[in-house]
Amino acid sequence: MDHKVVIVSGRASRPLAEKIASYYGTQLGSVTFTRFADGEFQVSFDETVRGTEMFIVQSTHPPVENLFELLLMIDAAKRASARHIHAVIPYFGFARQDRKDKPRVAIGAKLIATLLQAAGIDRIITIDLHADQIQGFFDVPVDHLFGTSVFIPYILKLGLDPLVVVSPDTGGTKRVNAYAKILNCNMAICYKHRAKPNQVNDMMLIGDVRNKHVFLIDDILDTAGTMVKAAELMVENGAKSVRTLCTHGLFSEDAYEKIDNSPIEEVIVTDTIYRKHKSSKVKVLSVAELLADVIQRNIKCESISTHFKFNTYI
Repeated sequence: MDHKVVIVSGRASRPLAEKIASYYGTQLGSVTFTRFADGEFQVSFDETVRGTEMFIVQSTHPPVENLFELLLMIDAAKRASARHIHAVIPYFGFARQDRKDKPRVAIGAKLIATLLQAAGIDRIITIDLHADQIQGFFDVPVDHLFGTSVFIPYILKLGLDPLVVVSPDTGGTKRVNAYAKILNCNMAICYKHRAKPNQVNDMMLIGDVRNKHVFLIDDILDTAGTMVKAAELMVENGAKSVRTLCTHGLFSEDAYEKIDNSPIEEVIVTDTIYRKHKSSKVKVLSVAELLADVIQRNIKCESISTHFKFNTYI
């Protein structure tokens, strides 16, 4: 028996969800969002979802309302007797809170995983988790995809030579090492010291970037402070050009202004987070086709390992 597939979206990810539905070959399901005078809101599906394979697309970046909207949609789908509920979370928010790094703090990523499971999910589909171990916070299957699937073809298309890939901090060394192996190029690392979150005090370069085209690679671009400081360091050390690759573009505070006033030639992000970008330097690559194909393979019970052809090094 073939079960009907329904793809719906929260308000935070509707443009991406529409592309996913189009690639899949269906229409995005209709959802009504009702807001009351005091700010409380309610979600409801405008068609029957009984017995369906339901895919709910919603990134959980701030405000926290995006997360709560996803939880309400999951609960509504469960109470409406959907057969399976798949949460497609292109950007998994709160992922930077993946451990206790000081006393008396919450492990936010684990709490979010607990909430999603309590709401009723059967599977998570996500892209470039900030920390791989977050997969272990779930007791349901997690399809963890990677930005390399869209970034590597773009880098190769540019045809720049010689290349060097650089991590803007030591935490991204594993990711950058994977890019270096795939692209058969050298890598470098920036060592940074933070006085507090989103503020870099000092940074030094480990490696050689002289007369090379640099790609600064990270999973999240927030205020762009680290990226801009790293780009300036690359130029000081003789780089020919500097570009950045970041899967999730948050662009908080004055990020666009920093980018426009920096030596960065291009900021390449995906559409996991919807933004009306305020800088001509921003290039957006879509993950819609990737996610649509993974949805299709899940329905057909087919392997998704072909999407990891660039990630066997990670």
